[in-house]
Amino acid sequence: MQIPLSAGAASVIRLSSRVTSVPESISIELQLHREEEDLISRVENQNRSDVRERKRGEELRRRRRRRRRKLLSFLSSHFRMLRFILLWMLILCFAVTARAAQRGPYVMRINCGARQNVQTKPTTTLWYKDFGYTGGIPANATTTSYITPPLKTLRYFPLSEGPSNCYNFNRVPKGHYSVRIFFGLVAQPRATNEPLFDISIQGTQIYSLKSGWTQQDDQAFTEAQVFFMDRSALICFHSTGHGDPAIISIEILQIDDKAYDFGPQWSQGIILRTVKRLSCGFGQSKFGIDYGADPWGGDRFWQHIKTFGQDSDQPRSVETRIKQASHSPNFYPETLYRSALVSTSSQPDLTYALDVDPNKNYSVWLHFAEIDKSINAIGQRVFDIIINDVVTFENVDIVKISGAQYTALVLNTTVSVNGRTLTITFSPKHGSVAIINAIEIFEVIAAESRTLSDEVKALQTLKKALGLPPRFGWNGDPCVPQQHPWIGADCQLNKSSSKWLIDGLDLDNQGLKGFLPDDISRLHNLQTLNLSGNSIRGAIPSALGKVTSLQVLDLSYNFFNGSIPESLGQLTLLQRLNLNGNFLSGRVPATLGGRLLHRASFNFTDNAGLCGIPGLRTCGPHLSAGAKVGIVFGASFGFLVLITCSVCWWKRRQNILRAQQIAARAAPYAKARTQFSRDIQMTRHNSYGNAHTAAENGPILLS
Repeated sequence: MQIPLSAGAASVIRLSSRVTSVPESISIELQLHREEEDLISRVENQNRSDVRERKRGEELRRRRRRRRRKLLSFLSSHFRMLRFILLWMLILCFAVTARAAQRGPYVMRINCGARQNVQTKPTTTLWYKDFGYTGGIPANATTTSYITPPLKTLRYFPLSEGPSNCYNFNRVPKGHYSVRIFFGLVAQPRATNEPLFDISIQGTQIYSLKSGWTQQDDQAFTEAQVFFMDRSALICFHSTGHGDPAIISIEILQIDDKAYDFGPQWSQGIILRTVKRLSCGFGQSKFGIDYGADPWGGDRFWQHIKTFGQDSDQPRSVETRIKQASHSPNFYPETLYRSALVSTSSQPDLTYALDVDPNKNYSVWLHFAEIDKSINAIGQRVFDIIINDVVTFENVDIVKISGAQYTALVLNTTVSVNGRTLTITFSPKHGSVAIINAIEIFEVIAAESRTLSDEVKALQTLKKALGLPPRFGWNGDPCVPQQHPWIGADCQLNKSSSKWLIDGLDLDNQGLKGFLPDDISRLHNLQTLNLSGNSIRGAIPSALGKVTSLQVLDLSYNFFNGSIPESLGQLTLLQRLNLNGNFLSGRVPATLGGRLLHRASFNFTDNAGLCGIPGLRTCGPHLSAGAKVGIVFGASFGFLVLITCSVCWWKRRQNILRAQQIAARAAPYAKARTQFSRDIQMTRHNSYGNAHTAAENGPILLS
C-alpha cells in the first residue's frame, strides 16, 4: 500500500537530491580544470622546447659564422702562398711538356770488338760493346787516320764466316738517321793490308772501298743519311776477295726528318751518302760536337780546307755572331760561317774540283755568309755559280738573298755527272770577287726494295734446319744488294708490290744435313727447289704441297724416309719431280702417277719400299694409316702380354724349385723329429699303464 508524503517530506527529498548532485558537478569541474592545466603545461613545455630549439639553432648559426670567418681568414692569409704554389705548378707542367717535346735524338755508338762499354776523351763520348749484334772475330785495331775515334779494338770478318756479315740493330725508333762507319786494320803481323769490301745499309749498297784508302784521312769512314721505318737497322759488309772487312766503329745518330730535303725527288726512299764536307778558310777539321753544334745535326765531320789552289784565293774569318745558322732542319753550326775563302783580283774565279764516280746524281749544298766588312749593301758582291760548265745559280747576291750582312745562306741543287769530275766555279760580276764558306756534296742513291719479310723468315728457318755452313753467309737480305745475293737463292722483283720474291733455291751437293722444315711452305713464289746430293733426313713435309707455284722439285740422293705425301698431287704446275735415291716407302699417290701421262718427268727409282706405278713393284693390300697404327698397337700389346706371362711363369717355376730344395735339405731332420716324437709317445703310454696297476693294488702306506 502506498503511503502519501507530506510537503515537508517532499522538500527534504528534493534538497537531498540536490545535495547529492553537487559532488558530481564538482568532480566534472575538477576534471576540466586538470585537463586545462595539462594543456597549459604542455603548451608551456612546447614553448620552452621551442625556445631551446631556437637557442640551439642560433648557437649553430653562430658556430657556422665563426667557422666561416675562420675559413675566410685562413684563405685570405694563405691566398698568396696558394697562388705562388699554383704558379710554380704551372711552370713545372710547361717545363715537362717542353722537355718532352724537345727530347734529344736517338744515339747509338758501337765500339766493334770491345768486351765492355768505353768512353773516349775529351768529350767522354760513350761507346757500347758490340756483343750480340753480329758474328766475326774481335781483334786489336790499327787506325789509319786522325779522324778515327780513339778506340783500341775492331771486328773483322774472314771469308770462312761467309761473304756477307751484318750488324742487326733492333728497337731503333722510326726516323731519319746519319750512319757513320769507321774502318781499320787488324793489328796482327799476318793480317792483310788495306782490305777492300762493300758496305750496304738496309739492303742498299752505299759504298765500295777503293785502293789507297788507308793513305787518305777522309776515306777512313763512310757516312750516309737513311730512313729506318721498321724499327731495325741492318748494316752489312760484303767481301770482294781482297782481304777481310775490318770495322772499328758504327754510329747511328738521329737527325731531323726533313734534314737535307733537296726537292721533289727527295723522299724516304732516298739515301744520301756523304762524298765531301768542307769548311773553308781558317780553322781546323772538327766534328759537330767540337763545334758545340746542336745534336740534331748528326755530329757531322767538317774537313778544313785553307785553299782551293795556290794563289787562287784568300782566307777570311770573323768573330761576329752569324744569324739564321743553327736552325731546323739542318742545324748547321754557327762557327761554320765565320770563316770563308775569297777569290783574288788576279784570279777572280774561285774553282773547286772533286773526283767522283761517273753516271750518278749528286746533291750539292753551298754555304754563304757575307763576313767582309766592306760588303754591306745589295749589289756590292754578285757572282754566278757554274757546276760542270752549266750556270746553276745566276746573279747570286748574298746580302740581297739572306736579307743582311752576317746572315747564313744555303743554296742547294742536284746535278747528274757523266764523267769522273765535279767542278764548282764561283764567277764574280761587276768587278767584285767571289766568296764561299762551306761545301757539302752527297751522292743520291735510290734505296733498294726489300725481300718479303715472310720469305726471309722462311729462309732463316731453313738455314737452321739444314745446318747451312757459315761459308754460305746467309745474313742480311737474301736478294739485296743485288751485287751480293745469297748463295743458292734466285730472286725476282714483283713490280706491283715493289718487293723481291724468292723463286728458286739451288743447294745441290752442298753437304747439307738436318731436315726439311714445314716453313718451306711460306715460300709461296718458289718455282725451283733443288736439294739433291745432300744428307737430308726425315720425312718429306706435306706442307710442301702448298707451294703451288713449284715446277721443279729435286730431292734425289738424300736420306728421306716415310711415304710420299698425298699433298704433292696438288702441285699442278710440277713438271719435274726427282725422288730417286732415298728410303721412301709405300704407294706412290695416284694423283702423281696420273701426271706421268701429261709429259711430266718423275723419277722414283732406288727406293726399295715404293710401289704402285709402272717401273716399281706391285703393292700388296693397301692399308690405311689408321689400320697400320692399329696393327702396330696390337702387336705391341700382344708382345707386352707375352713378356708379362713369361715373367710370371718363370717366377712361379723359381718358387717351386726353391721349395723343393728346402724340403730336400730338411728331410733328415724331419725323420729324426718323427722318431723322437714316437719314443716320447711310447714312454708316456708305458708310464700310464704302470700307474694304473699301482692304483688298483692300493697305496703302500708303510714300508
